[in-house]
Amino acid sequence: MALYSNSFYNILPTASDILRGDAMSDYIARKEVPDFIRPGAYGPRQSTGWNWSELRNINYFIENNNNSSVPEETRNHYMGIARFFRAWFYFDKVKRFGDVPWIGKSFDVNDPDLFNGRDSRVVVMDSVLRDLDFAIKHIRTTNDGTRSMITQPVAYAFKSRVCLFEGTFRKYHTSYNLGSTADEWFTQSAEAAKAVMDGFSYSLHTGGGSSQAYRQLFTSKSPIANEVLLANIYDDELALYHDANWYWTSATYGDRANFTRSFINTYLNLDGTPFTSNPQYETMVFSEEVKNRDARLSQTIRTKGYSRINGGTVVASPPEFSYTYTGYQPIKWTLDDTFYDSGSRNDNIIPVIRYAEVLLNYAEAKAELGALTDLDWAQTIGALRQRAGIMNSTMPTTVDPYLQREFFPEISNPALLEVRRERGIELALEGFRFYDLVRWNKGKLLEKTWNGMYVPGLNVPLDLNEDGVLDVAFYKSMPSTPVAGVTYINVSDNANGRPNPLVLSQGDKGEIIWLHTIPRIWEDKFYLYPIPESERLLNPALGQNPGW
Repeated sequence: MALYSNSFYNILPTASDILRGDAMSDYIARKEVPDFIRPGAYGPRQSTGWNWSELRNINYFIENNNNSSVPEETRNHYMGIARFFRAWFYFDKVKRFGDVPWIGKSFDVNDPDLFNGRDSRVVVMDSVLRDLDFAIKHIRTTNDGTRSMITQPVAYAFKSRVCLFEGTFRKYHTSYNLGSTADEWFTQSAEAAKAVMDGFSYSLHTGGGSSQAYRQLFTSKSPIANEVLLANIYDDELALYHDANWYWTSATYGDRANFTRSFINTYLNLDGTPFTSNPQYETMVFSEEVKNRDARLSQTIRTKGYSRINGGTVVASPPEFSYTYTGYQPIKWTLDDTFYDSGSRNDNIIPVIRYAEVLLNYAEAKAELGALTDLDWAQTIGALRQRAGIMNSTMPTTVDPYLQREFFPEISNPALLEVRRERGIELALEGFRFYDLVRWNKGKLLEKTWNGMYVPGLNVPLDLNEDGVLDVAFYKSMPSTPVAGVTYINVSDNANGRPNPLVLSQGDKGEIIWLHTIPRIWEDKFYLYPIPESERLLNPALGQNPGW
Protein backbone atom coordinates (compact mmCIF):
# COMPACT_ATOMS: atom_id res chain seq x y z
CA MET A 1 0.00 0.00 0.00
CA ALA A 2 2.86 2.36 0.78
CA LEU A 3 4.50 1.68 -2.56
CA TYR A 4 1.24 2.04 -4.45
CA SER A 5 0.34 5.30 -2.73
CA ASN A 6 3.69 6.78 -3.74
CA SER A 7 2.37 6.84 -7.31
CA PHE A 8 -0.26 9.40 -6.28
CA TYR A 9 2.39 12.07 -5.73
CA ASN A 10 2.56 12.67 -9.47
CA ILE A 11 -0.58 14.75 -8.98
CA LEU A 12 1.25 17.41 -6.96
CA PRO A 13 2.45 20.49 -8.84
CA THR A 14 5.96 20.24 -10.21
CA ALA A 15 8.69 22.84 -9.79
CA SER A 16 7.86 24.09 -13.28
CA ASP A 17 4.17 24.47 -12.37
CA ILE A 18 5.05 26.62 -9.37
CA LEU A 19 7.95 28.61 -10.84
CA ARG A 20 5.87 29.55 -13.88
CA GLY A 21 2.53 29.61 -12.11
CA ASP A 22 2.25 33.40 -11.99
CA ALA A 23 3.43 34.02 -15.55
CA MET A 24 -0.17 34.90 -16.44
CA SER A 25 -1.24 37.34 -13.76
CA ASP A 26 -1.96 41.01 -13.21
CA TYR A 27 1.41 41.82 -11.66
CA ILE A 28 3.72 40.20 -14.22
CA ALA A 29 5.02 41.73 -17.44
CA ARG A 30 6.65 39.29 -19.83
CA LYS A 31 8.11 39.06 -23.31
CA GLU A 32 4.83 37.98 -24.93
CA VAL A 33 1.14 38.31 -24.16
CA PRO A 34 -0.24 34.92 -23.06
CA ASP A 35 -2.36 33.38 -25.79
CA PHE A 36 -5.19 32.88 -23.31
CA ILE A 37 -5.90 36.64 -23.15
CA ARG A 38 -4.79 37.56 -26.68
CA PRO A 39 -7.91 38.01 -28.84
CA GLY A 40 -8.57 35.03 -31.07
CA ALA A 41 -5.52 33.06 -29.97
CA TYR A 42 -7.09 30.54 -27.58
CA GLY A 43 -10.11 28.28 -27.79
CA PRO A 44 -11.32 24.68 -27.45
CA ARG A 45 -8.77 23.46 -30.00
CA GLN A 46 -5.89 24.79 -27.89
CA SER A 47 -7.32 23.78 -24.52
CA THR A 48 -5.58 21.14 -22.42
CA GLY A 49 -5.90 19.57 -18.98
CA TRP A 50 -8.66 17.04 -19.58
CA ASN A 51 -6.64 14.03 -18.42
CA TRP A 52 -8.08 11.40 -16.09
CA SER A 53 -5.45 8.67 -15.85
CA GLU A 54 -4.30 9.73 -12.38
CA LEU A 55 -7.88 9.52 -11.12
CA ARG A 56 -8.27 5.96 -12.37
CA ASN A 57 -5.08 5.04 -10.54
CA ILE A 58 -6.53 6.39 -7.28
CA ASN A 59 -9.97 4.85 -7.71
CA TYR A 60 -8.45 1.47 -8.49
CA PHE A 61 -6.57 1.63 -5.18
CA ILE A 62 -9.70 2.65 -3.25
CA GLU A 63 -11.72 -0.20 -4.75
CA ASN A 64 -9.10 -2.80 -3.92
CA ASN A 65 -7.95 -1.60 -0.51
CA ASN A 66 -10.15 -4.15 1.24
CA ASN A 67 -7.88 -6.94 2.45
CA SER A 68 -9.24 -7.92 5.86
CA SER A 69 -5.86 -9.33 6.89
CA VAL A 70 -4.53 -5.78 7.00
CA PRO A 71 -5.53 -3.86 10.16
CA GLU A 72 -8.41 -1.46 9.54
CA GLU A 73 -6.44 1.51 10.90
CA THR A 74 -3.69 0.86 8.34
CA ARG A 75 -6.17 0.49 5.50
CA ASN A 76 -7.91 3.69 6.53
CA HIS A 77 -4.60 5.56 6.68
CA TYR A 78 -3.78 4.68 3.09
CA MET A 79 -7.40 5.23 2.08
CA GLY A 80 -7.01 8.70 3.56
CA ILE A 81 -3.88 9.31 1.47
CA ALA A 82 -5.74 8.17 -1.66
CA ARG A 83 -8.77 10.32 -0.95
CA PHE A 84 -6.53 13.32 -0.21
CA PHE A 85 -5.05 13.01 -3.68
CA ARG A 86 -8.46 12.49 -5.24
CA ALA A 87 -9.51 15.76 -3.62
CA TRP A 88 -6.40 17.49 -4.99
CA PHE A 89 -7.07 16.06 -8.45
CA TYR A 90 -10.67 17.23 -8.48
CA PHE A 91 -9.91 20.65 -7.01
CA ASP A 92 -7.56 21.28 -9.93
CA LYS A 93 -10.24 20.13 -12.40
CA VAL A 94 -12.98 22.30 -10.89
CA LYS A 95 -10.73 25.38 -10.82
CA ARG A 96 -9.98 24.89 -14.49
CA PHE A 97 -13.25 23.64 -15.96
CA GLY A 98 -16.03 24.18 -13.39
CA ASP A 99 -18.51 21.33 -13.83
CA VAL A 100 -16.73 18.01 -14.40
CA PRO A 101 -17.81 14.36 -14.16
CA TRP A 102 -17.57 12.98 -10.65
CA ILE A 103 -16.04 9.53 -11.09
CA GLY A 104 -15.84 7.32 -8.01
CA LYS A 105 -14.75 4.09 -9.65
CA SER A 106 -12.16 2.82 -12.11
CA PHE A 107 -13.70 2.55 -15.54
CA ASP A 108 -13.23 -0.38 -17.88
CA VAL A 109 -13.33 0.33 -21.60
CA ASN A 110 -16.93 -0.89 -21.90
CA ASP A 111 -18.28 0.79 -18.77
CA PRO A 112 -21.77 2.22 -19.52
CA ASP A 113 -20.91 5.40 -17.54
CA LEU A 114 -17.82 6.19 -19.58
CA PHE A 115 -19.65 8.69 -21.77
CA ASN A 116 -21.76 10.39 -19.11
CA GLY A 117 -22.00 14.16 -18.97
CA ARG A 118 -20.62 16.50 -16.33
CA ASP A 119 -21.78 16.88 -12.74
CA SER A 120 -22.32 20.27 -11.13
CA ARG A 121 -19.52 21.93 -9.16
CA VAL A 122 -21.78 21.64 -6.09
CA VAL A 123 -21.81 17.84 -6.34
CA VAL A 124 -18.09 17.65 -7.09
CA MET A 125 -16.94 20.10 -4.40
CA ASP A 126 -19.12 18.43 -1.76
CA SER A 127 -17.39 15.18 -2.71
CA VAL A 128 -13.99 16.86 -2.48
CA LEU A 129 -14.84 18.06 1.00
CA ARG A 130 -15.90 14.56 2.08
CA ASP A 131 -12.62 13.17 0.78
CA LEU A 132 -10.62 15.76 2.70
CA ASP A 133 -12.55 15.18 5.91
CA PHE A 134 -11.92 11.45 5.62
CA ALA A 135 -8.21 12.11 4.99
CA ILE A 136 -7.93 14.40 8.00
CA LYS A 137 -9.63 11.85 10.24
CA HIS A 138 -7.64 8.81 9.15
CA ILE A 139 -4.15 9.88 8.05
CA ARG A 140 -2.12 8.86 11.07
CA THR A 141 1.14 10.63 10.17
CA THR A 142 1.31 13.99 11.92
CA ASN A 143 4.94 14.85 11.23
CA ASP A 144 7.25 14.06 8.33
CA GLY A 145 10.84 15.21 8.69
CA THR A 146 11.40 15.25 4.94
CA ARG A 147 8.44 17.58 4.36
CA SER A 148 7.76 15.64 1.16
CA MET A 149 4.94 13.35 2.33
CA ILE A 150 1.25 13.86 2.99
CA THR A 151 0.48 14.23 6.69
CA GLN A 152 -2.57 15.20 8.71
CA PRO A 153 -1.54 18.89 8.98
CA VAL A 154 -0.93 18.95 5.21
CA ALA A 155 -4.51 17.71 4.72
CA TYR A 156 -5.82 20.41 7.08
CA ALA A 157 -3.80 23.09 5.28
CA PHE A 158 -4.99 21.98 1.86
CA LYS A 159 -8.58 21.94 3.09
CA SER A 160 -8.18 25.57 4.19
CA ARG A 161 -7.02 26.41 0.65
CA VAL A 162 -9.86 24.53 -1.06
CA CYS A 163 -12.60 25.94 1.14
CA LEU A 164 -11.34 29.50 0.84
CA PHE A 165 -11.32 29.19 -2.94
CA GLU A 166 -14.81 27.78 -3.10
CA GLY A 167 -16.24 30.27 -0.61
CA THR A 168 -14.90 33.30 -2.45
CA PHE A 169 -15.83 31.88 -5.86
CA ARG A 170 -19.41 31.39 -4.73
CA LYS A 171 -19.57 34.82 -3.10
CA TYR A 172 -18.13 36.88 -5.94
CA HIS A 173 -19.48 34.95 -8.95
CA THR A 174 -23.10 35.81 -8.31
CA SER A 175 -24.39 34.28 -11.55
CA TYR A 176 -24.05 30.82 -9.99
CA ASN A 177 -26.60 31.71 -7.28
CA LEU A 178 -24.47 29.95 -4.65
CA GLY A 179 -23.67 33.00 -2.53
CA SER A 180 -25.86 31.81 0.34
CA THR A 181 -23.51 28.85 0.86
CA ALA A 182 -20.26 30.86 0.83
CA ASP A 183 -20.08 31.38 4.59
CA GLU A 184 -20.19 27.61 5.17
CA TRP A 185 -17.01 27.28 3.11
CA PHE A 186 -15.35 30.24 4.84
CA THR A 187 -16.10 28.65 8.20
CA GLN A 188 -14.63 25.34 7.10
CA SER A 189 -11.53 27.12 5.78
CA ALA A 190 -10.98 29.02 9.00
CA GLU A 191 -11.47 25.92 11.13
CA ALA A 192 -9.02 23.88 9.07
CA ALA A 193 -6.40 26.63 9.17
CA LYS A 194 -6.88 27.07 12.92
CA ALA A 195 -6.34 23.33 13.41
CA VAL A 196 -2.87 23.74 11.89
CA MET A 197 -2.18 26.89 13.89
CA ASP A 198 -3.21 25.40 17.25
CA GLY A 199 -2.61 21.66 16.86
CA PHE A 200 0.86 21.41 15.36
CA SER A 201 4.26 22.97 15.93
CA TYR A 202 4.58 25.13 12.83
CA SER A 203 5.77 28.74 12.92
CA LEU A 204 7.08 31.43 10.61
CA HIS A 205 10.77 31.13 9.81
CA THR A 206 12.67 34.09 11.25
CA GLY A 207 16.27 32.82 11.08
CA GLY A 208 18.61 35.38 9.59
CA GLY A 209 16.35 38.26 10.60
CA SER A 210 13.95 40.28 8.52
CA SER A 211 16.53 40.90 5.78
CA GLN A 212 17.05 37.19 4.98
CA ALA A 213 14.37 34.97 6.53
CA TYR A 214 11.82 35.24 3.73
CA ARG A 215 14.09 34.44 0.80
CA GLN A 216 15.80 31.59 2.64
CA LEU A 217 12.55 29.64 2.33
CA PHE A 218 13.00 29.54 -1.46
CA THR A 219 16.76 29.20 -1.85
CA SER A 220 17.39 26.59 0.84
CA LYS A 221 18.72 23.19 -0.25
CA SER A 222 16.47 21.49 2.34
CA PRO A 223 13.00 22.42 3.64
CA ILE A 224 12.90 24.86 6.54
CA ALA A 225 10.81 22.50 8.60
CA ASN A 226 9.10 24.90 10.99
CA GLU A 227 7.35 26.73 8.12
CA VAL A 228 7.27 24.36 5.15
CA LEU A 229 4.54 21.72 5.42
CA LEU A 230 5.05 20.18 1.99
CA ALA A 231 7.79 20.61 -0.59
CA ASN A 232 9.21 19.29 -3.81
CA ILE A 233 12.72 18.11 -2.97
CA TYR A 234 15.66 18.46 -5.35
CA ASP A 235 19.06 16.97 -4.72
CA ASP A 236 22.48 17.26 -6.34
CA GLU A 237 23.60 13.78 -5.23
CA LEU A 238 20.50 12.23 -6.81
CA ALA A 239 20.83 14.46 -9.89
CA LEU A 240 17.33 15.87 -9.36
CA TYR A 241 17.20 19.46 -10.59
CA HIS A 242 14.88 22.20 -11.76
CA ASP A 243 15.46 25.27 -13.92
CA ALA A 244 14.62 28.28 -11.72
CA ASN A 245 17.82 30.19 -12.48
CA TRP A 246 17.61 29.51 -16.18
CA TYR A 247 13.98 30.62 -16.29
CA TRP A 248 14.45 33.75 -14.16
CA THR A 249 17.76 35.03 -15.61
CA SER A 250 17.86 34.06 -19.29
CA ALA A 251 17.12 36.64 -21.98
CA THR A 252 16.17 33.88 -24.42
CA TYR A 253 14.73 31.01 -22.34
CA GLY A 254 11.44 31.37 -20.52
CA ASP A 255 9.11 34.35 -20.26
CA ARG A 256 11.46 37.11 -19.04
CA ALA A 257 8.83 37.70 -16.37
CA ASN A 258 9.17 40.75 -14.13
CA PHE A 259 6.89 42.75 -11.86
CA THR A 260 4.83 45.80 -12.77
CA ARG A 261 5.22 49.05 -10.90
CA SER A 262 1.54 49.05 -9.93
CA PHE A 263 2.17 45.94 -7.84
CA ILE A 264 5.53 47.07 -6.45
CA ASN A 265 3.72 50.18 -5.19
CA THR A 266 1.68 47.97 -2.84
CA TYR A 267 4.69 47.06 -0.67
CA LEU A 268 4.37 49.09 2.52
CA ASN A 269 6.96 51.34 4.08
CA LEU A 270 8.80 49.91 7.07
CA ASP A 271 6.76 52.16 9.37
CA GLY A 272 3.58 50.44 8.15
CA THR A 273 2.29 53.31 6.04
CA PRO A 274 1.42 52.87 2.37
CA PHE A 275 4.27 53.77 0.03
CA THR A 276 1.74 55.61 -2.11
CA SER A 277 0.89 57.98 0.75
CA ASN A 278 4.10 59.83 -0.23
CA PRO A 279 2.94 62.60 -2.61
CA GLN A 280 6.13 62.15 -4.69
CA TYR A 281 5.80 58.39 -5.17
CA GLU A 282 4.87 58.61 -8.84
CA THR A 283 8.15 60.34 -9.81
CA MET A 284 10.56 58.55 -7.49
CA VAL A 285 13.40 56.82 -9.33
CA PHE A 286 14.14 53.16 -8.71
CA SER A 287 17.03 53.66 -6.28
CA GLU A 288 14.84 55.84 -4.05
CA GLU A 289 11.52 54.00 -4.22
CA VAL A 290 12.97 50.70 -2.92
CA LYS A 291 14.37 52.26 0.28
CA ASN A 292 12.81 51.66 3.71
CA ARG A 293 10.21 49.28 2.32
CA ASP A 294 8.80 45.95 3.48
CA ALA A 295 11.92 43.73 3.71
CA ARG A 296 10.33 41.17 1.38
CA LEU A 297 10.78 43.61 -1.49
CA SER A 298 14.58 43.32 -1.46
CA GLN A 299 14.22 39.54 -1.15
CA THR A 300 11.86 39.34 -4.12
CA ILE A 301 13.54 41.66 -6.65
CA ARG A 302 17.03 43.04 -7.26
CA THR A 303 17.62 46.18 -5.18
CA LYS A 304 20.59 47.96 -3.63
CA GLY A 305 23.03 45.49 -2.09
CA TYR A 306 22.06 42.51 -4.20
CA SER A 307 25.09 40.67 -5.56
CA ARG A 308 25.86 37.47 -7.40
CA ILE A 309 28.84 35.13 -7.56
CA ASN A 310 30.50 34.78 -10.93
CA GLY A 311 33.44 32.39 -11.08
CA GLY A 312 33.97 32.77 -7.36
CA THR A 313 33.90 36.58 -7.47
CA VAL A 314 31.13 38.58 -5.79
CA VAL A 315 29.64 41.02 -8.30
CA ALA A 316 27.15 43.81 -7.62
CA SER A 317 24.05 42.97 -9.63
CA PRO A 318 21.48 45.67 -10.37
CA PRO A 319 18.46 44.92 -12.55
CA GLU A 320 19.65 43.92 -16.03
CA PHE A 321 17.71 45.31 -18.96
CA SER A 322 18.87 42.43 -21.10
CA TYR A 323 16.29 40.51 -19.02
CA THR A 324 13.88 42.91 -17.36
CA TYR A 325 11.47 45.19 -19.17
CA THR A 326 10.19 47.07 -16.13
CA GLY A 327 13.25 47.21 -13.85
CA TYR A 328 11.70 44.97 -11.20
CA GLN A 329 13.70 41.78 -11.75
CA PRO A 330 12.77 38.77 -9.56
CA ILE A 331 15.29 36.93 -7.40
CA LYS A 332 12.92 34.99 -5.14
CA TRP A 333 13.67 31.53 -6.58
CA THR A 334 17.15 32.05 -7.98
CA LEU A 335 20.43 30.96 -6.44
CA ASP A 336 23.03 33.70 -6.44
CA ASP A 337 25.82 31.76 -8.14
CA THR A 338 25.74 32.23 -11.92
CA PHE A 339 26.77 28.56 -12.23
CA TYR A 340 23.07 27.69 -12.00
CA ASP A 341 21.95 30.03 -14.80
CA SER A 342 22.41 27.85 -17.87
CA GLY A 343 20.18 24.81 -17.86
CA SER A 344 18.36 22.74 -15.26
CA ARG A 345 20.88 22.93 -12.44
CA ASN A 346 18.94 24.17 -9.42
CA ASP A 347 18.73 21.95 -6.35
CA ASN A 348 16.96 24.37 -4.02
CA ILE A 349 13.65 23.02 -2.69
CA ILE A 350 10.24 24.23 -3.91
CA PRO A 351 7.65 24.75 -1.14
CA VAL A 352 4.19 23.52 -2.11
CA ILE A 353 2.39 24.43 1.14
CA ARG A 354 3.76 26.91 3.66
CA TYR A 355 2.55 27.91 7.11
CA ALA A 356 2.39 31.50 5.84
CA GLU A 357 -0.34 30.47 3.41
CA VAL A 358 -2.29 28.83 6.23
CA LEU A 359 -2.18 32.13 8.16
CA LEU A 360 -3.35 34.02 5.09
CA ASN A 361 -6.17 31.56 4.48
CA TYR A 362 -7.33 31.94 8.07
CA ALA A 363 -7.19 35.74 7.98
CA GLU A 364 -9.08 35.98 4.69
CA ALA A 365 -11.76 33.50 5.69
CA LYS A 366 -12.34 35.31 8.99
CA ALA A 367 -12.39 38.70 7.24
CA GLU A 368 -14.93 37.41 4.72
CA LEU A 369 -17.08 36.24 7.64
CA GLY A 370 -16.75 39.68 9.25
CA ALA A 371 -15.20 38.00 12.27
CA LEU A 372 -11.50 38.93 12.09
CA THR A 373 -10.41 40.08 15.55
CA ASP A 374 -7.36 42.05 16.67
CA LEU A 375 -5.91 38.80 18.03
CA ASP A 376 -6.53 37.03 14.72
CA TRP A 377 -4.80 39.90 12.94
CA ALA A 378 -1.79 39.79 15.27
CA GLN A 379 -1.40 36.04 14.78
CA THR A 380 -1.61 36.22 10.99
CA ILE A 381 -1.08 39.45 9.03
CA GLY A 382 0.69 41.12 11.93
CA ALA A 383 3.08 38.19 12.31
CA LEU A 384 3.90 38.14 8.60
CA ARG A 385 4.57 41.87 8.59
CA GLN A 386 6.66 41.65 11.73
CA ARG A 387 8.90 39.11 10.01
CA ALA A 388 9.20 41.57 7.12
CA GLY A 389 10.47 44.28 9.46
CA ILE A 390 7.28 46.35 9.42
CA MET A 391 6.91 48.09 12.75
CA ASN A 392 3.23 49.03 12.80
CA SER A 393 1.03 46.01 12.17
CA THR A 394 -2.28 46.75 13.88
CA MET A 395 -5.54 45.96 12.12
CA PRO A 396 -6.49 48.96 9.93
CA THR A 397 -9.64 50.99 10.26
CA THR A 398 -9.38 52.95 6.99
CA VAL A 399 -8.81 51.79 3.43
CA ASP A 400 -5.67 52.54 1.44
CA PRO A 401 -7.03 54.60 -1.47
CA TYR A 402 -4.31 53.44 -3.89
CA LEU A 403 -4.85 49.74 -3.24
CA GLN A 404 -8.60 50.17 -3.45
CA ARG A 405 -8.53 52.28 -6.60
CA GLU A 406 -5.95 50.26 -8.55
CA PHE A 407 -6.97 46.74 -7.59
CA PHE A 408 -10.14 46.30 -5.53
CA PRO A 409 -12.57 49.26 -5.83
CA GLU A 410 -15.47 47.04 -4.76
CA ILE A 411 -13.87 46.25 -1.36
CA SER A 412 -14.64 48.72 1.43
CA ASN A 413 -13.59 46.53 4.37
CA PRO A 414 -10.13 47.85 5.36
CA ALA A 415 -9.03 44.56 6.92
CA LEU A 416 -10.05 42.47 3.93
CA LEU A 417 -8.31 44.91 1.61
CA GLU A 418 -5.09 44.55 3.62
CA VAL A 419 -5.38 40.76 3.70
CA ARG A 420 -5.47 40.80 -0.10
CA ARG A 421 -2.43 43.09 -0.18
CA GLU A 422 -0.58 40.74 2.13
CA ARG A 423 -1.51 37.66 0.15
CA GLY A 424 -0.20 39.17 -3.07
CA ILE A 425 3.13 40.11 -1.51
CA GLU A 426 3.77 37.05 0.64
CA LEU A 427 2.83 34.50 -2.03
CA ALA A 428 4.23 36.35 -5.06
CA LEU A 429 5.59 34.01 -7.75
CA GLU A 430 4.35 30.89 -5.95
CA GLY A 431 1.58 30.18 -8.45
CA PHE A 432 -1.45 31.52 -6.58
CA ARG A 433 -2.23 34.82 -8.27
CA PHE A 434 -4.17 33.77 -11.37
CA TYR A 435 -6.65 31.67 -9.42
CA ASP A 436 -6.88 34.30 -6.70
CA LEU A 437 -8.07 36.68 -9.41
CA VAL A 438 -10.44 34.00 -10.68
CA ARG A 439 -12.06 33.36 -7.32
CA TRP A 440 -12.33 37.09 -6.56
CA ASN A 441 -13.94 37.72 -9.98
CA LYS A 442 -11.07 40.09 -10.81
CA GLY A 443 -9.93 38.76 -14.16
CA LYS A 444 -10.14 42.26 -15.64
CA LEU A 445 -6.95 43.09 -13.72
CA LEU A 446 -5.05 41.11 -16.35
CA GLU A 447 -5.73 44.02 -18.70
CA LYS A 448 -3.72 46.42 -16.49
CA THR A 449 -0.88 48.29 -18.15
CA TRP A 450 2.50 46.62 -17.90
CA ASN A 451 4.27 49.58 -16.34
CA GLY A 452 7.82 49.86 -15.04
CA MET A 453 10.11 52.14 -13.11
CA TYR A 454 10.06 55.92 -13.46
CA VAL A 455 12.55 57.44 -15.90
CA PRO A 456 13.25 61.14 -15.16
CA GLY A 457 14.48 62.02 -18.66
CA LEU A 458 16.08 60.89 -21.88
CA ASN A 459 19.81 60.16 -22.10
CA VAL A 460 20.13 60.34 -18.31
CA PRO A 461 22.18 57.34 -17.10
CA LEU A 462 20.81 55.88 -13.87
CA ASP A 463 22.69 54.10 -11.09
CA LEU A 464 20.01 51.61 -10.07
CA ASN A 465 21.78 50.11 -7.03
CA GLU A 466 23.83 53.14 -5.94
CA ASP A 467 27.17 51.38 -6.28
CA GLY A 468 28.72 54.28 -8.19
CA VAL A 469 28.36 52.52 -11.54
CA LEU A 470 25.87 53.86 -14.08
CA ASP A 471 23.61 51.09 -15.37
CA VAL A 472 20.96 52.15 -17.86
CA ALA A 473 19.72 55.09 -19.92
CA PHE A 474 16.74 55.61 -22.21
CA TYR A 475 16.92 57.40 -25.55
CA LYS A 476 15.03 58.41 -28.65
CA SER A 477 18.21 59.48 -30.41
CA MET A 478 21.34 57.62 -29.41
CA PRO A 479 23.89 60.05 -27.88
CA SER A 480 27.04 60.66 -29.91
CA THR A 481 29.24 59.79 -26.93
CA PRO A 482 27.50 57.01 -24.96
CA VAL A 483 28.77 56.29 -21.46
CA ALA A 484 30.82 53.13 -21.32
CA GLY A 485 29.11 50.23 -19.56
CA VAL A 486 25.63 51.76 -19.72
CA THR A 487 22.81 49.79 -21.35
CA TYR A 488 20.90 52.10 -23.71
CA ILE A 489 17.19 51.40 -24.27
CA ASN A 490 15.32 52.81 -27.27
CA VAL A 491 11.98 54.40 -26.27
CA SER A 492 11.22 56.22 -29.52
CA ASP A 493 7.70 55.84 -30.86
CA ASN A 494 8.89 53.64 -33.70
CA ALA A 495 11.69 51.11 -33.86
CA ASN A 496 12.78 49.37 -37.05
CA GLY A 497 9.81 50.82 -38.89
CA ARG A 498 7.21 49.49 -36.45
CA PRO A 499 5.55 50.82 -33.28
CA ASN A 500 7.98 50.44 -30.40
CA PRO A 501 6.60 48.08 -27.71
CA LEU A 502 8.64 49.91 -25.03
CA VAL A 503 7.99 53.61 -24.48
CA LEU A 504 7.78 56.14 -21.65
CA SER A 505 4.36 57.18 -20.41
CA GLN A 506 5.03 60.90 -21.00
CA GLY A 507 7.11 60.56 -24.13
CA ASP A 508 10.44 61.93 -22.90
CA LYS A 509 9.99 60.82 -19.28
CA GLY A 510 7.65 58.85 -17.06
CA GLU A 511 7.00 55.20 -16.31
CA ILE A 512 8.23 52.53 -18.64
CA ILE A 513 5.31 51.10 -20.61
CA TRP A 514 5.92 47.67 -22.09
CA LEU A 515 4.06 45.84 -24.87
CA HIS A 516 1.25 48.38 -25.20
CA THR A 517 1.17 47.42 -28.87
CA ILE A 518 -0.62 44.11 -28.32
CA PRO A 519 -4.09 44.06 -26.74
CA ARG A 520 -4.90 41.95 -23.70
CA ILE A 521 -8.63 41.31 -23.35
CA TRP A 522 -10.39 39.57 -20.47
CA GLU A 523 -13.85 38.15 -21.03
CA ASP A 524 -16.11 36.49 -18.46
CA LYS A 525 -15.79 33.18 -20.28
CA PHE A 526 -12.13 33.07 -19.26
CA TYR A 527 -13.05 32.25 -15.66
CA LEU A 528 -13.36 28.67 -16.93
CA TYR A 529 -11.21 27.00 -19.55
CA PRO A 530 -13.01 25.48 -22.54
CA ILE A 531 -13.56 21.74 -22.70
CA PRO A 532 -11.02 20.56 -25.31
CA GLU A 533 -12.64 20.06 -28.71
CA SER A 534 -11.10 16.60 -29.09
CA GLU A 535 -12.83 15.45 -25.89
CA ARG A 536 -16.22 16.79 -26.97
CA LEU A 537 -15.90 14.92 -30.26
CA LEU A 538 -15.38 11.74 -28.25
CA ASN A 539 -18.18 12.54 -25.83
CA PRO A 540 -20.73 15.17 -26.95
CA ALA A 541 -22.54 14.80 -23.59
CA LEU A 542 -19.79 16.90 -21.98
CA GLY A 543 -21.16 20.08 -23.52
CA GLN A 544 -19.12 23.28 -23.42
CA ASN A 545 -18.48 26.06 -20.92
CA PRO A 546 -20.34 29.36 -21.51
CA GLY A 547 -18.93 31.62 -24.19
CA TRP A 548 -16.63 29.04 -25.78
